[in-house]
Formats: sequence, structure tokens, C-alpha cells
Amino acid sequence: MPTRAFAAFSPTTPLGPHAIERREPLASDVEIDILYCGVCHSDLHFARNEWGMTAYPVVPGHEILGRVTRVGPKVSKFKPGDLAAVGCMVDSCRSCDCCRRGLEQFCTGGAVFTYNGPDSHLGGMTFGGYSERVVVDEAFTLKVPSNLDPASAAPLLCAGITTWSPLRHWKAGPGKKVGIVGLGGLGHMGVKFAKSLGAHTVLFTTSPSKAADGRRLGADEVVISTDATAMSRHAGSFDLIIDTVSADHDVNALLATVKLDGTMVMVGVPPAPQAVAVFSLLMPRKQLTGSLIGGVAETQDMLDYCGLHNIACDVEVIDIQRINEAYERMLRSDVRYRFVIDMATLKR
Repeated sequence: MPTRAFAAFSPTTPLGPHAIERREPLASDVEIDILYCGVCHSDLHFARNEWGMTAYPVVPGHEILGRVTRVGPKVSKFKPGDLAAVGCMVDSCRSCDCCRRGLEQFCTGGAVFTYNGPDSHLGGMTFGGYSERVVVDEAFTLKVPSNLDPASAAPLLCAGITTWSPLRHWKAGPGKKVGIVGLGGLGHMGVKFAKSLGAHTVLFTTSPSKAADGRRLGADEVVISTDATAMSRHAGSFDLIIDTVSADHDVNALLATVKLDGTMVMVGVPPAPQAVAVFSLLMPRKQLTGSLIGGVAETQDMLDYCGLHNIACDVEVIDIQRINEAYERMLRSDVRYRFVIDMATLKR
């Protein structure tokens, strides 16, 4: 069915209106009228082909929240009128070891991402949430707690799960000292989650102007990471650090604050390889690793937790016609802390 959308047509041209096709709902499909779509930094990377893998035209958007309009006859979890969400994936092989373990994001057969992935139904590539509707298999569609503000809940589908997953995997909680590096779309959710889970939460930031906001969001302490003296006070003391920064930065200075058998997890994606001194890992023994979003079940657990504890993202809602301006502002870190598109503006 014809569907209005906003797309990028080349690495250098602004996003603009585009007509795409969505499939008619199949037996296990859920059709969603998109109300809000969050703007992730990876949307910009794909729009501008900064990772060298974009197929144009590309319709970004994988923080999708909307209202169910139709369901296939085999759908059991949703009915028309329900709030529903779609995150970074719309399919996987469902049979490999990772899928059987609920880790579809690591599917060895190849997870199908919400946009710029192979569309096995219509051919070509999948199109994301900068559009008026989406059709997704029930197995990759998520329930949204009704008490959450829909606009503020949309970025949970990427910014939320990207920080929630490593915090849960490495058991952040009471008695643990957890650092969150960077106070952006991911980092502000990391601070909220770490504090809610009961950890002593420390924000690392290069911006003194963000210190007050970091404490408002839940940080017990704020450390200016360019201040060597301040950093030295925390040497060898962290059980877990979640690094959300997508710019080049001093990884070794952060590793120096990790304790024996502690872990530093990279969830941000800097544009260039980051230098890591081996001695930063050896003395004392510590782990440097990475994490990628979360599986479907874990994402649903995160949404349920957010509903129970009334946790959502701090957002700035924009019209779709301002998406190119939003990208430029995002590059300047001029957003507190996630842009969310009001998709009703697509119909203007």
C-alpha cells in the first residue's frame, strides 16, 4: 500500500518527502499508524552513508511508537487501538543459537533491521519509521505501557534498550559503582536506569554545563573527564562503565577508573578506531567489551520496567519538516536529550 515517508536520496542531499510501499498485513502481521519516531544518531550515519553501507533511498527511524490499525488472523498479542512499538529489528532467522536464546540482535543468519535491511516480502530494502505506517510481524512488535507519554517512550526502543541491556547483563544494582560516559540520548537513559536499579551512579562528561542536569537525572556524582585530578580520585573504583560517546575520546583514561575484574562497555560508535593501551587492561585485570541493543524479550522487559517505574526519555518533539535542522543540531549536541518526530506533521 502507498505510504508517505521522508527519505535521504544521497549522502549530500537533505531528507525530503518520498512515497514508499508497505505490504498488506499477513497472518502474523501488525499494522501500526506511527504517532512518534525518535531520531537516533545512527539515522544520520545512514542518511549520510558514513558507515559505507547505505542503499538509497533510505527512510531512517527505528524508535517507532504508534497505534495498531489492523492485525492478521494469527495475531494474539495485539488488537486495533492498542499502543505498539517497533525497535531496531523487524525479523531474524529465528532458528540459530542466538535467536533461540532471545538474542536476535546477534542472529548468525542475519537480523533484519528496521531500515536499510533486506525486505524479504516486497524486495529491495526495509524502510523505517520516518513514515506514516509500518507493518511488522507480531514477534518483533512490542507492547507499550499505557501510563507512559508516547512521545517520551519512543526513544526507549533504541536509546533505552542500548543502555538497559549492558546494565542488566553486567548486573548493575545495589552495592555496585557504575559510570555513564556522556550525557546525550543514550547517556541520559543510562543515568536514569543505573540510578533506578540501585547503583551508585557517576556521570562522566566533558561539559561542566551538564553537571546540574546529570544530578537532576539521578547521578550521585559528576566527574569532568578532562580534569586529571578529578579522574584520579576515582582510579580503580568502578565495577562497570557504560561508554555512550560516539566521538573520539580517551578510552585509557576511563579504563584507569575500572577496578579489578570490572568491565567497561562500549555502546557508542566513534568514527575511527580508538587507541587502547594493553597495560590499561592488564593492571589490574579488567574487561573492555561492547554491547548492541537487546533482544525482543529483553526490550519488552525494559518497557515493562519503565512503565512500572515511570521512566522515559527527555525529548524535544519536532515536525518532520525540521529533520534536516535536527540533524545539524544533533551534531552540535544541541538537544536535551532526544529529538522525536511528531509523525502527524507528515500529513501536512
